[in-house]
Order: sequence, then C-alpha cells, then structure tokens
Amino acid sequence: MIYSKLKALFMSLAPLCFALCLFSSIASADDRPNILWITIEDWSTDLSCYGTAGMETPHVDKLASQGVRYEYAFTTSPVCSTSRSAMMTGFHQNYIGAHQHRTSVKKPLTNGVRPIPHLFRDAGYFTALMSKKVDVNFLPDKKEELFTGKDWKDRKPGQPFFARITFQDTHRKWNRDPQRPIDIKDVVLPPYYPDTPFVRRDWANGLEQMQVVDRQVGAILKRLDDEGLSDNTIVFFIGDHGRCHIRGKQFLYDGGIRIPMIMRWPGKVQAGQVSENLAMSIDICATILEAAGIEAPVPLHGKSLLGDEFKNRKYIFAARDKMDETHDSMRAIRSKDFKLIHNLMPERPWCQFNRYKEASYPMLALMNVMHLKGELNPQQAAFFADHKPEFELFDLKKDPHEVNNVADDPSYAETKAELLAKLSDWRKNVIHDADNTDVYKAHDTFPDALPGGMKVDDWVEANYDNYDFYQSGWPAWYPTRSLEQWEEAVKTWEPYVFRKPTETIPRPELCHKHRKFQAKAKSKKKK
Repeated sequence: MIYSKLKALFMSLAPLCFALCLFSSIASADDRPNILWITIEDWSTDLSCYGTAGMETPHVDKLASQGVRYEYAFTTSPVCSTSRSAMMTGFHQNYIGAHQHRTSVKKPLTNGVRPIPHLFRDAGYFTALMSKKVDVNFLPDKKEELFTGKDWKDRKPGQPFFARITFQDTHRKWNRDPQRPIDIKDVVLPPYYPDTPFVRRDWANGLEQMQVVDRQVGAILKRLDDEGLSDNTIVFFIGDHGRCHIRGKQFLYDGGIRIPMIMRWPGKVQAGQVSENLAMSIDICATILEAAGIEAPVPLHGKSLLGDEFKNRKYIFAARDKMDETHDSMRAIRSKDFKLIHNLMPERPWCQFNRYKEASYPMLALMNVMHLKGELNPQQAAFFADHKPEFELFDLKKDPHEVNNVADDPSYAETKAELLAKLSDWRKNVIHDADNTDVYKAHDTFPDALPGGMKVDDWVEANYDNYDFYQSGWPAWYPTRSLEQWEEAVKTWEPYVFRKPTETIPRPELCHKHRKFQAKAKSKKKK
C-alpha cells in the first residue's frame, strides 16, 4: 500500500522533475559564451599591431592586446566567395565543391557537412548576420536561410548568440581618411613593387581606408561593452583573404592568403599573447564549436585553437581556381620556413585578363607600363612574364617576400620533394582534388592571338555572344593592352589616386561592366 502511494507520488512528480532538469540544462546552456566574428574584406596583416609603418589602428590593436594575435594565420583561398565557403563550413572549399569563384550553378552540401550557423541554431543559439554579404558557393546561400536574424538584440532574454559582421570598405574602392591622412614618405613598400609616388599613394590610400574601418570595429566592440556582453563573448577578428593588390588577392603568395587573426575571450584566453603557430581561418569554426559545447556531425578540416592539435601543425594548405572568368589553378603548401606553389596551368600568365583587377588596381596599369618599357627590376618583372613555372619554392627565412624562386636549385631538392609529397597527399586524400577539363583549359577555343589594336576587354565585349566565357573563361592573351593603352590608363587613374583626403573624385571606369548575370543565364541555358 505504502509502495503504491510512493509510486503514485513519484509518477506525479516525474514531469516536474523532468522540467526542473530541463530548466537546469537550459540555464547551463544559456551560460555558454556568445560569439562575435568580425571580418574585414581583402586585407592582409597591414595593421599597426602587426608592425605596418605609417598607419594607426588603435581599436584593433587594443583588441589584440586583450587576447591573442596570430602571427601566422592563413585563409584557404585568396578570394572572397571560396574562402567564405570554407569559413561557413569548416572545410576546405575544394572538398565541398565550392572552389570556383562566382559559381553559377550552386549545389547543396553533401557528406554530412552543414553550415556552421545551422549547428549553432540547432544548439539553441540565436544566429545573426549583421551585414549584407554572405557570398558562398553552395546551397543554401541566402542570408535568411543561413541565419536566424540580423542583430543579436532580437534574441530571447538570456539566449546566447552567434553573430557575424563584415566591414566591406577595405574592398576596393578605397576612401581616404580626413581624420588622419598618411604621408607617402611614411609607408614601407614590399620589394616586388616599384618605389614611385604613384605606388606609394595607392598603398597609403589603402592604409587610410583601414584606419576608417578600424573605427567601425571600435564601435561594435564598444557596443559589446555598453551592453555588458564583453566578459562572456568570444570575439574573433579576421580578414577573409589577403590584400587587393598585385601579388595579393587571387594568388597564393602570403600577400593573398596571409590574414590578420585575433581572438579575445576574457577569463579564458590570456591577454597579450602572440602565437607563432600556423593557424587557418577554418580553425575558427572548430574553436567556437568547442567553446559552445557543440559537436559537428562530421570532423572538420579546421582544428580548435584551444587544443594541442593546432599547436603541433607543421603545414597549412591553400588553393586557387577560377576567379570570375579568369581560369587558372594553383595549390600551395606552407611551413614556417618554406612555401611550395604548384601551378597546375603554367602556360598561363599571372597577369592574364581579369576585368575586376584591370578596373580596380591603379598599380597594375603603372607596372604594365614599366614592364613594357623595361623599367622593372628582375624581381618585379617576373610577375609580368607570359607564362609561369610549374613550381615555385621560397625559403621564407631568407626571402619573406617570396621573390626568389629556388624550385630548380639542387640544394633545395630534398625540401621540394618533401613538400610536394605532402601537397599531393593533401590533394588526393583531404580535398579529393579533380583535374581540370579541356573545356576549362580552353587551349583550342580562341584565336591564337589578340587582334591588333584591341584590348582583351574590348574583344571579350565584342564577342560576348560568340563564346560561353563562363565555361571556357576569358582568353589568356598577354599583354592584355598595348603600351599606349596602359599609359592612357595610368593618366586616367592619376587624379583619383592623388585625390586630397576631403576631395571626392569618382573612381574611373576602365573596363566594361562584368556581365555575371548574363553569364549565369547562358550557363544554365546550356545545361
């Protein structure tokens, strides 16, 4: 009798006990850290906390002083949509089929891979994209499909948040900074650029734009402070890939894949650290999942920055494929001391036609003029050759700017063989790399040479309906303009490059508009 009454009492209290346990679990979950992931576009380690001369970025510097700054951090790809695809999943972009920049026909993720925001959403986090850009090469690819809302202020009381925000202004075009103009004599140029007032001004203009963005970063960090959220929020600051300059964006030199990375987690990550371990952008995914107690459905390619596996890393890997309709393929492996780049389409020049770069890079016009006149030194002129070597090997201790290719030096043969073996293994067993098709290489698609007197840009525009440039890419003729046409481009750029800090001058139009929507429609129609 007593047993029966106790049993009945237990059964009546069971739902209450379950509710209390559930409440306890939720309360515990609500104590999990918030995540704020700040991204700037098209920017390498050109910040005062990384030692860049002539500029001041006090807000990012302060953030670095409050956490850990990663000296050797790298993205998986040197352009936005492919690197963002990797950072949205924690996997190399080639593995998930998202490696072709501006993919026309996107496909859903496979093999159990899910977007990182979905993993946080399913774990009870409020997910927010607090800026416009998603830019991924897989489905789902819409802001409202990947994130719950637009601002952490819309979450439920006590609900932890995962928020991403991108500051786009470091993407060309660049605004000058009237609050702190930079004198061109105060900047330091990499040796692969000629030292002229034009080049110095273009470089300084980019640094000024970063100073403006630094204040935007400071404002979002102040908001965390004002709302009392800083102590329980992990903040990551990162670039989506390297700088939008020659030998930067779109290429696998450090200027294209080395990025700033800073992590702040009060009470968990010791302040004032500088890590010299090799880090990758996709490591952020593994780190924040671990911090939130979330298990990914399949192991990520990235490694948690909180664990020993990251500290023991010997190599990072990166890949470059299609950039708009500029077809090329490169793979890279980098250790602390060496980098090996395997150019899979060496017959193509580095400076083959790319409408974005010719319309955006003033320095590209000037260096083409100097190259055609024979005014560049050998290290600068190498990038303007009409083809590439199959392999580029750099001794980074002796040659941090990657200008002396030692791939054919017998004294580096053992190093080259070791790195190539590791790179080949990564291509085969990690990203499941595929060979380029004949259509992609387009060896017999176009006439042998650019018709005299034309720019490649004008020829493409005139022949837009005669070729499927999305399938075959743009022709790789080089040079893409005559000396006289490049000289005219420099004159067109000069007023814009040398504009005063408070002067408004529209960026000149040097190319036809990129018809990406027509290309997409044409590609779909063919399928």
